[in-house]
Amino acid sequence: MCPQKTILIVDDDPNVLEVLNARLSSQGFRVLRASNAADAIHLIKIEPVDLMISDVKMPGMGGLDLFTTARTHNPLLPVIFLTAYATVPEAVIAVKAGAVDYLAKPFDGRELIAKINELFKATLIKKGPQLIQPGTDLDFYWGKSSAMRALYDLVKRVSASHVNVLVLGDSGVGKERIARLIHKIGPRKDQPFVVVDCGSTPSGLLESELFGHVKGSFTHAIRDKKGLILAADQGTLFLDEVGNISSEMQTRLLRFLEDKKIRKIGALEEIPVDCRVISATNSDLRDDIKNGNFRMDLYYRLRVVTIRVPALKERKEDIPHLAGYFIERYCNTHGIPKVSLTSETIDWLCNFPWPGNVRELKNTLEAGVVLCRGGVLKPSDLQLDEKDERRSSGAMKKSGFTLQENERDTIIRALEQTGGVQKQAADLLGISRRAIHYKVKKYGIKISEISNRLI
Repeated sequence: MCPQKTILIVDDDPNVLEVLNARLSSQGFRVLRASNAADAIHLIKIEPVDLMISDVKMPGMGGLDLFTTARTHNPLLPVIFLTAYATVPEAVIAVKAGAVDYLAKPFDGRELIAKINELFKATLIKKGPQLIQPGTDLDFYWGKSSAMRALYDLVKRVSASHVNVLVLGDSGVGKERIARLIHKIGPRKDQPFVVVDCGSTPSGLLESELFGHVKGSFTHAIRDKKGLILAADQGTLFLDEVGNISSEMQTRLLRFLEDKKIRKIGALEEIPVDCRVISATNSDLRDDIKNGNFRMDLYYRLRVVTIRVPALKERKEDIPHLAGYFIERYCNTHGIPKVSLTSETIDWLCNFPWPGNVRELKNTLEAGVVLCRGGVLKPSDLQLDEKDERRSSGAMKKSGFTLQENERDTIIRALEQTGGVQKQAADLLGISRRAIHYKVKKYGIKISEISNRLI
């Protein structure tokens, strides 16, 4: 008998929630309900969800942002969007980004059930956010530069062992890809590769995520939960943005690394776990140690071997090859005839600083492939808005600053220019939201003070 599937429904309209609940429950599904994105994210963190059905337009965080956030906690979570006809284009964008499907409101309940049954029948969905199959594409670490050849050599040597590895590098260089490569070509390749996003998981939930809990150990512990460390037994545990974990969690993690045993929250017995630990951070943990924010003994447990992933600006000779790879890939993805690069475009790409590294290069080229005309990608196709126009010369001339120059002042000025909105400031600087959150914390920048100055 197949286990009961759990479906999370998210909509700010209580009538829609009632209709969905009745329809899904009658088909034997276990239903979780959330009236907003924040409640949905909380449920995803504490419950094994097999499918999420969400409205697109909701007060506060909308469906697309919910989709992005949910995938950071459960990368395999399939999502079906319900949308009014006016927001169908947004649902299409979400489907291209990885959502399963969408239905326009008012939707046919029978059609929805048919889609769900087809999904569960066609796809083997592993419960929980922990089990992720290693990727097969080489986009982030592909290259023939001396920096990448040295990286390949080190990764190959390290992969053959079981030692813990600390991966360093700027946001967007592909630290997780390197971790996956180490796992994929190592002796644990047939075992789980488990990702823990320490940067976005609140400290109050991280302990439960890592170590698991027993039923009744706290308010929302309605059933036993298998922690991510135990899920990685015999495989690899990847701790992304490990520098963000609290001092209490550092102590618990150190004990696990020393004893190779865990104890679930609320449990008495200890469980032995054998997993390799690969950590990643874009911060300088040595500075954090000096400032009393990171344990030195944990640092040395994590960094038996250190691997630094070079920034894209340090391997510019790889850019033409990467660009050709990405363009071919996105032409195939979007069903577009072959697109070629002019020498002027290649020069533009090689001279651009790429503060967002390979991730930014990928996104820029995908947009360029979609927007270019006549099968030729020109620099003008890459200058998608005022932000890119300013950055095309290698600096944000209108704003008068670059991220590399006096980083703290740069971030403050970007925040001032965007009214203290970190997401907009991150877009202006060409870095990820997670990166700007980290840098705001790193430099002790007070968002409230910036907002007050602007009033």
